[in-house]
Amino acid sequence: MPGLLRGVARTAVVAGTATAVSNRVSRRQQGRWAQQAPPPPSLVDTPPLPPSAPLTDDMNDKIDQLKRLGELKAQGVLTEDEFADQKRRILSD
Repeated sequence: MPGLLRGVARTAVVAGTATAVSNRVSRRQQGRWAQQAPPPPSLVDTPPLPPSAPLTDDMNDKIDQLKRLGELKAQGVLTEDEFADQKRRILSD
């Protein structure tokens, strides 16, 4: 039994030492990385985004046409190739 306790004690010491060393190395690396990393950009300094352009009637028409095309494809009226051709035609206009 004394040999078993000695082995367990030795394992505990080795594991504790390994943990302490690992933690120390991690803290040192984090400190180095923090020194090297540029500061995060400030959200206050960023200019506001320009307002998005409202959808034009032409764009609304295209969206409606694409929705109708999708419905026809879902119903099985159009094949995949026909759908792709019509979609390409609508978007190219």
